[in-house]
Amino acid sequence: MKQILLLSLLCASLTTEAQTTLTVEVKNTLDQPRMDYVVVPLAPYGEVRSAQVTAPCIMDGCATCIEEAPYQLDDLDLDEQFDELCFQVSLEKKETKTYTVELYNTGEPKEFKQKVYAEMLMRNDKVKEKNKHNNFVSSITVRGDCANSYNLLHHHGVAFESELNGIRIYFDKRQTLDLYGKFQPRLELKETQFYTSAEQKQAGYGDDVLWVGNTFGLGAFRGWDGKEPTMVDPVKNRTQRIISYGPLRTIVELVDQGWVVDEKLPPVNMTLRYTQYANHRDTDVDVFFNRDVNDYLFSTGIINVKGSVEFSDKRGLRACWGTDYPSTDTVKWKPETVGLAILLAKENIISEEPGNKDNYAFVVGTKGKHLKYKVSYCSDNESFGYHSAKEWFDYLRRWRKELEAPIKVSIKNGK
Repeated sequence: MKQILLLSLLCASLTTEAQTTLTVEVKNTLDQPRMDYVVVPLAPYGEVRSAQVTAPCIMDGCATCIEEAPYQLDDLDLDEQFDELCFQVSLEKKETKTYTVELYNTGEPKEFKQKVYAEMLMRNDKVKEKNKHNNFVSSITVRGDCANSYNLLHHHGVAFESELNGIRIYFDKRQTLDLYGKFQPRLELKETQFYTSAEQKQAGYGDDVLWVGNTFGLGAFRGWDGKEPTMVDPVKNRTQRIISYGPLRTIVELVDQGWVVDEKLPPVNMTLRYTQYANHRDTDVDVFFNRDVNDYLFSTGIINVKGSVEFSDKRGLRACWGTDYPSTDTVKWKPETVGLAILLAKENIISEEPGNKDNYAFVVGTKGKHLKYKVSYCSDNESFGYHSAKEWFDYLRRWRKELEAPIKVSIKNGK
């Protein structure tokens, strides 16, 4: 489905002179339109407090108006200085477009329509409705011997969404990604908090669509003991935090300090960063370590949904399509059909393990301190998605093809 970028036409420029002006050329290499994102590292340009991103007006013959692109500024290391600018681009097939990025050391980032959402809440015992809790937090850390971190947070961990998906990550040694299925493309977690009421269900809101147990769910990252996955345990401290709330991408992190992956090897500090872009059903996963982990074995993968059909291209893309109850309560809940997928770089794959009753697993590793992968899913409830194993797997082939032909970006100082 072609995504339409909503743009505003500006007829006047900012009166304050930019400290830095960048010319960003963006090229679509595909024979189809695409909406994507450009990320500009800000370290070379000094302190940046606000910005403006524009392109020539799309109206033929217009010499005065400019087209503004939505953007956001992100402070990734939480030091009160922005590290990256992310902006949205819309390109026709094979189109090359030039954007002007003006960076300012004063002001505040402009507000754009919120296209993603993230939240963390501590439980509020005074609130009886499960979708109206209000003890919002941006970060929580517990010791490794915390008796029950899973029940400290409402909906059991940090949650985030685009209009196409919704994910919560359990705040315990499993760190599993659990899934929310939608009927319509929209943001819903602020209203439902992953606990959709009967009235909301009648109004067409989505709900939890996956039972995960101790499995990977959708791409949880864990250790490997030579035979099976191991939990992220023991650790010295465990943290969940929200780095960015949007409007174009939300970024959340899980930090595991002093994780004993293998008793024969030193403990490691691991940061799992999940980035969710607007208009995307896939989620980026970055795994950072504080030391080289050349000798460590890890694992990830997807749950073997009950009765699922498996797909693998043997190059790092693995998926399934299946149906199961999302809860042990089979009276209150109906069976849910989902499609799951994970995509890993070939150089990080040590082995693709045979599917078992729990998981379709990969054993993974990296030569340095970082590896990354992507996860994606769909729900058969969607009015906008996929409704058979064939449709889902065909989409994933197209998804991979698009990822292998990213937009080309060239950044230069000056107009």
